[in-house]
Amino acid sequence: MWITPEEVLLANALWVSERANPYFILQRRKGHGRGGGITGLLVGTLDVVLDSSARVAPYRILHQTGESQIFWNIACGSSRKEITEHWEWLETNLLQTLSIFDNDDDITTFVKGKIQGIIAEENKSGKLQEDEDPGKFREAELKMRKLFGMPEEEKLVNYYPCSYWKGRVPRQGWIYLSVNHLCFYSFLLGKEVSLVVQWTDVTQLDKNATLVFPESIRVSTRGTEHFFSMFLNINETFKLMEQLANIAMRQLLDNESFSADRFLPKPCKTLKNVSALKRDLDARAKNERYRTLFRLTQDERLDGHTDCTLWTPFTKMHVVGQMFVSNNYICFASREEDLCQLIIPLREVTIVEKADSSSVLPSPLSISTKNKMTFLFANLKDRDFLVQRISDFLQRTPDRPCGLNAQSENPSPCTPPSPVLELGEMPQNQHYSPSLPTAKQGLLQIYQQDVPEELGPKVTREKMKEESWNIHFFEYGRGVCMYRTSKTRELVLNGIPESLRGELWLLFSGAQNEMNTHPGYYGSLIDQAMGKCTLATEEIERDLHRSMPEHHAFQNEMGIAALRRVLTAYAYRNPGIGYCQAMNIVTSVLLLYCTEEQAFWLLVALCERMLPDYYNTRVVGALVDQGVFEELTRECLPLLYERMQELGVISTISLSWFLTLFLSVMPFDSAVLLVDCFFYEGIKVIFQVSLAVLHANMDQLLSCSDEGEAMTILGRYLDNVVNKQTVSPPIPHLHALLTSGNNPPPEIDAFELIKASYEKFGSLRADVIEQMRFKQRLKVIQSLEDTAKRSVVRAIMTDSAFTIEELEELYVLFKAKHIMSCYWGSSSTAAERHDPSLPYLEQYRIDCGQFVQLFSALAPWSCGLHTHTLSSRLFRLLDQNKDSLINFKEFVTGLSGMYHGDMTEKLKLLYKLHLPPALCPEEAESALEATQFFTDDDTQQDPPFLSHLDFLAQEVTSGDELKESGDPSTAGDTDDRKEEKPKDYKYYLRMWAKEHEPKKESIKDLPRINQEQFIEMCKTLYNMFSEDPMEQELYHGIATVASLLLRIGEVGKKFCNNGGKKAEASTVDALQPDREDSSGEGGSGQSLVSKALAEAQLETPPPTASGSDEEAKDDTSVSSYSVVSAGSLQCEDIADDTVLIGCVAGDTGDRRRGSAPDADWSITFEQVLASFLTETSLVDYFEKKHDIQSKIKACKSLRAVERQISTSSDHDFSLTTQ
Repeated sequence: MWITPEEVLLANALWVSERANPYFILQRRKGHGRGGGITGLLVGTLDVVLDSSARVAPYRILHQTGESQIFWNIACGSSRKEITEHWEWLETNLLQTLSIFDNDDDITTFVKGKIQGIIAEENKSGKLQEDEDPGKFREAELKMRKLFGMPEEEKLVNYYPCSYWKGRVPRQGWIYLSVNHLCFYSFLLGKEVSLVVQWTDVTQLDKNATLVFPESIRVSTRGTEHFFSMFLNINETFKLMEQLANIAMRQLLDNESFSADRFLPKPCKTLKNVSALKRDLDARAKNERYRTLFRLTQDERLDGHTDCTLWTPFTKMHVVGQMFVSNNYICFASREEDLCQLIIPLREVTIVEKADSSSVLPSPLSISTKNKMTFLFANLKDRDFLVQRISDFLQRTPDRPCGLNAQSENPSPCTPPSPVLELGEMPQNQHYSPSLPTAKQGLLQIYQQDVPEELGPKVTREKMKEESWNIHFFEYGRGVCMYRTSKTRELVLNGIPESLRGELWLLFSGAQNEMNTHPGYYGSLIDQAMGKCTLATEEIERDLHRSMPEHHAFQNEMGIAALRRVLTAYAYRNPGIGYCQAMNIVTSVLLLYCTEEQAFWLLVALCERMLPDYYNTRVVGALVDQGVFEELTRECLPLLYERMQELGVISTISLSWFLTLFLSVMPFDSAVLLVDCFFYEGIKVIFQVSLAVLHANMDQLLSCSDEGEAMTILGRYLDNVVNKQTVSPPIPHLHALLTSGNNPPPEIDAFELIKASYEKFGSLRADVIEQMRFKQRLKVIQSLEDTAKRSVVRAIMTDSAFTIEELEELYVLFKAKHIMSCYWGSSSTAAERHDPSLPYLEQYRIDCGQFVQLFSALAPWSCGLHTHTLSSRLFRLLDQNKDSLINFKEFVTGLSGMYHGDMTEKLKLLYKLHLPPALCPEEAESALEATQFFTDDDTQQDPPFLSHLDFLAQEVTSGDELKESGDPSTAGDTDDRKEEKPKDYKYYLRMWAKEHEPKKESIKDLPRINQEQFIEMCKTLYNMFSEDPMEQELYHGIATVASLLLRIGEVGKKFCNNGGKKAEASTVDALQPDREDSSGEGGSGQSLVSKALAEAQLETPPPTASGSDEEAKDDTSVSSYSVVSAGSLQCEDIADDTVLIGCVAGDTGDRRRGSAPDADWSITFEQVLASFLTETSLVDYFEKKHDIQSKIKACKSLRAVERQISTSSDHDFSLTTQ
C-alpha cells in the first residue's frame, strides 16, 4: 500500500534490509516470518504493547539518495507479495528516470511527488472508502484482517490498547472494534491470545469497577464472559461498543445490514487515527440525541452546534445555552433544563441578519419569522460562518412547504417515498373527499352533547384553562416557534383544554412539522391503500369495533370509517409495522381531538419516534420498557419488587400499560391527561405514573397471596382514577366490572396521581432511561432469538431424527450463515432472505453458496473435489419452490437423510441427486453434442430415454387395452357399482382428508435413470469412497455393482426396443454410427463407466506411502483396478481397458470422444438397490452411523483454526473467510 512519504531517522532499528538499489530499500520487520529468536519475541511484544508507527506493517520500502542520512517511508505491506509488487513497479517505472537527475534533492522531490500522485489517483477513483482514513489506521485494518481472517467487507471502526483478563492474568494487547465483530489480539514473549466475538452474540455489556477488575468492561455472550480493562479512555470505548451492539441488535430485529453514510461532511481538521466509520457513528449518535431532544424527523441531520445566549422577552434576560443548526431547523436549548427551548423551522424564517456588536451584546444575530416573531441570539463565537451556513440551508428550503414532487425527489430514508402525482394530474379521491363522511374535525366536537347544568363549575374551570393558555400564547408565542419553558410544562400538568388538545399534541410531538412539510401525503396514501386486501387490513377490520365501543363517536359509521382510513394508511406507509393490536385504541383517542390527517401524523410520531419498536410484530419496544420498568421498580421500590417478582405480576401488568398509554386500563377522561403529559415529556411520564401506582398500592400488594389478587388490586385502583375537572359526560369503562360489592374503592384524583408521580419519581432523566433501554434491548432481542430457536426446533423435531441439542446447534450455524451474508454480501439481498411475517421456521434462508459451505463442513459424505458439485445438486433438490433459497427445515431434511436414514433412504437420496432437477444438463460430462442435439428441446430436463409423459401414455394405453380385452364380468361389476347407495358426508370428508395428506414417496415412484446419469452416480460414489479406510473393498464392490447394472440396463433395452421402438432405435443407430465401435452390446456403456471411474481416480488420487510400503500399495492398487476392469467388461476388453485406466494421455480423450451414452439404456431404483445389497462392503458403508456432533464442533472451531494459521504461519498469504 502506497503511503504519504514519512521521514524516518533510524532505518535499521528493528528492521532487516532484504533488497536494495541506489534509491530504494525493501525492509522486513525483525521477528516477522522466518526465525527471529529472542529478538523476534521482543520486537513482536513491542509491536503489540507499544503504539509505534511501524507496529502494523511487517514490510516497508524506504527511499534514500546518496549519502543522506534521512530516509522516506513510501510504501508498506502486510505480505511479501504485496510489497514485492510495489518494489517491482518502482524498478520498472522509476529507476531509469531517476538516473537522469543530477541533484539528490530533485530526486527526493520527484519521488515524493510521484507517490503522492499515485495516492491521489487512488482516492479520485474512489476505489475504497477507507482511503479517507489515516494511513496508520489503514495499516491497523489490514493487520486486523490478517490476524482474524476477515474479508475486505469487514470494516474496522477503531482500535484501542487494553488488557484482556484470561483467568486472573491480564494480557496486554489491542482490541479491534469492527462493524460486526469485537476482536482482541495479544503477543507477549511468545504467548499469543486471539479472541473474536460477534456483536450479534452479545447478551450483556457492562462498565463496572470491582476489586478484581478495576474499571473494566464486561462483554457477555450466551456461554462466556470477557473482561477488558486498562483503557486510556474507557468511556469512549464503551460508547462505541454500545453503538455497535445496538446496530447488531437492529440487524437481528429488522435484518438490515449497516450502511455507511456516504454524505458525511469532511472534517474541518485532520483527526489523528479516527476513521470515517468512527466519525459516521459519532455523527449518528449526535443526530439521534438532537432529534430526540427536539422531536424532529428521522431524516434530520445535525450540521453543528455552538454556545450562545438567547434573549427571552418574557423574562427580560439572556438565557445561556446552545444553538443547533440542521438542514431544516434552528433550535435552542438552555443549559439549565426546562428553562427555555426553541424550535425554528427554516421554512418559517424570513430574515437572518447580523446586528451591531457592543460590549453588552457581543456578536448578536437576529432571526425573524413569518408570524412576526423575532429571536435575538448573542455571544456567538463564529457568527459569520454560522450566518453563511444558515444562508446555505435557506437557499435549499423552498419558499412554501414542499409538495409531493419535492418530497419524492428526496424521500426520507426511514419512510417509503410518498406517491408521486404527475403535473396536471389530480388524485382520484375515491376514499378521501368532502362528499364522503370524513372527519374534518375532532370526533369529540362533532358528537359533542349538551353539557348538563350540574357541570357548570367545571365548564367555568375549562374556560379558565383556555384563558391561561391564551395568555401563554400571547407572551411566549403560538405555533411551532413558541418558547417552551417551565411555565409551559406547568400548564400541561394542569391539563390541556379539550379545544386545544389536538393542536398542542401536534406541536409537542413534532407531528405538526412533519404534516406541514408533506401536504397531500395522507390523501394520496388513502387513494393507494384503500380497497387493497392484505393481512394488515384483515386485522384492522377485525379490531375496528373493539376500539372504544363505549364511546358514542365510534358507534356510527363516520367514526369507524375514519379509524379504518387512518390505520390502513399507516399500514400502507410502513409495511414493516403494518398493524399491531393496541394501535386501534390509541388512534381512536387521537381521532377524538384531531382531524384524520392530524391523527395520522400523530400516529407516525408515536410509532416511529416516541415509542420506537412498540408496534412491530414482536412488540420489542414495549418488552424493552417493561424490563426498564422492572429495573426501576428494583431501584425505587426494592421490597415491593421482590414480592412482585415472586408473583410474576410486573411483566403481566406493565405491557398493557405501556402499549396503550393507560388508555385501556384507566377511565378515558383520566388517561387522556397522561397522554397530555406524554406528548410533552415523553416516555418518562409513563414510567413515573407506573411507579406511583405501585407505590400507592404497596401495602396491599405486599400482603396479597397470588397473582390474581395483585391484578385485581391494581385493576380496581386504576378503574377509580377519575378526572374531576372534565366537562365531558361520563363514559362507562370496561374495567368497572372489577368493582364488586356495596363498598367500592375510594376515588383517586388523576391530577393528584400525576402530581405524586412527579414528587416521588420526578428525578428520572431521559438519558438514564435510554441507557437502561440499551441494556434491556440486548436481553429482550436475544431472548426473542432463543424463543424463535426453540419454536423452530419444536416444529421440526418430529420430522427429524436429530436430537433437540443437535437441532439447536444446527440452527445457530444456519442463522449465523444467514446473518453473515447480510453484512458480507451475497447473491440476494437481506430483504429477500428474511420476512418477519413468515413463521420462525421460514424466516432465515440461505443461498447456494452458503449451503455449499455448510454442507462441506457438516455432511458425512466427503467427496473431495466433487463435494461442491454434490452439494449444489442437493441444494437444487431441496429448493422446491425454485427461489434459489432454502429454509432451515429444508436444510435439516437434507442432512437428516444422510445421518439417520437407513440404507434405502440414503441410496434414494443419492439416486435423486443424479436426476433432474438436482442434476443439471450441463453437468453430464459424458454426453456428446450429437446426443444433446437430437434431444427434444421441450424436455431438456427430462431423461433422454423416456419422459414422464411417455410413461403416462404407456400406462393410459395399457389401461385402455385391459379394459377392451378384459372378460365381460367387469361390465357386470360396473353396473353393480352404479346401483350402490350414495356416499354420506363422512365418506367425502375421509376422501378429502386423504387428498390433503402428504403422500409418502415410494421407491416405485422414482423415475428411471439413464446411462449418462448412471455414469455421474458412479463418479460420485468413487469420490465418496476415496477417503474411506475400506476404499479398496468399496472400489471392488462398486465395480461389481456397476457391471451388474450395466448388464441389467442392456437387457432392459432389448425389451424396450421391441415393437414400435425398433424404428426409433434404428434411427438413433444411424445417427450415431460410432456406437458400434466397441465390441459387444454393452461395450459402449461399460467403457464409459470405466473411463469415468478412471477420471474420478485421477482427480482425487489416494494417498501413498513411501519405500517398500509404497510399492506394495501400488501393486494392490493395480490389482484392484484390474479387478474393476474384469468385473466391468467382457473378457476380450480386459486388456484394453486395463491400459486405459492407467493412462492419462490423449488416448483416453480419443476413446471418450468415440463413445456415446446409450439413449435407450435405463434402470430403475429397485434394480440399483437390489444390486447394492449384493455387496457387503457397500451395505456396511451405507448402514454405518455418523455422529454430527464432531462435525458441529469442527464447524464452530473453523474460524479459530483460520485465525491460528493466519497468526502463526511463516508464510505470507491472505486468508479469506469461508
